[in-house]
Parts: sequence; C-alpha cells; structure tokens
Amino acid sequence: MKTLVRRPKSTWNDFPLTFDDLFNDWNTGSTRTYMPAVNISEDSDKFTVEMNAPGFSKEDFQINVENNTLTISVEKKSENEENNSKFTRKEFEYHSFERSFNLPKDHIKEDGISASYDSGILKLTLPKADEVKPKPARVIEIS
Repeated sequence: MKTLVRRPKSTWNDFPLTFDDLFNDWNTGSTRTYMPAVNISEDSDKFTVEMNAPGFSKEDFQINVENNTLTISVEKKSENEENNSKFTRKEFEYHSFERSFNLPKDHIKEDGISASYDSGILKLTLPKADEVKPKPARVIEIS
C-alpha cells in the first residue's frame, strides 16, 4: 500500500526543467529571449537573409539600415479577455526581438534592399554595389 503525501503549495521551482523552459524564471525575474534562426547566403550580385519568424504579420517587423548596420526588430502584443458569470479570464502575450548585422562597408546598394514575408519566413535581398560585383574576364589582344 502506497501512502500519498500532500506537498506544500507549489512554487515555480517545483516544476521539472522541461516546464521551466516554457516559462519565465519568476523567482529571479529574468526572461528568456526568443532569437530566430537566420540563413545568410551570397551570390555574385546580392546577399540574401532568410529569417525563420513564424506567427507574425509583415506589419510586426521593422527593418532599418543605419551606419552599415542592418537591424530587424519585431514587437507584437495581443490581449484576450473572456467574461462569464462565474469567472473572468484575461490573457495577454508580448513577443519581441531584435537582430543586427554589420554590412560590408560600401558593398551594399542600400536603396535597393527589398523584403518579403511569406509562410513564416522573412526574406531580405541586399543587392551588391556595382563596384564590388565580379567583372567578367577581359581578353587582352597582343599587338
């Protein structure tokens, strides 16, 4: 026969580590930050940045280029309140992140940068400046 023992009122530290990962660390006041994964590729005429950021809309993003630094940030807030004669429930969410990338100086046509957001992927195209694009081989005739 097993004896059931009533535990004292639970605290966040009583949850196993897997639950701790889902919530903020309430005891220390620290928060965990979401940092989306990024793929950066280069070809002869452009750089491409793809960011995995599902659950947002294109209006949630802010993209800036200043002093050769590309900054992508998101801020999303939502609230849900439900009233019933027996209870009231109000839930809210706040998601934000910011990622910055140093751009090669004078290598990007800043006025040609474009962005799209589709199926949770933010895609930026950064065209290279004409001066840094590879030039075709030149044949030199011997006189």
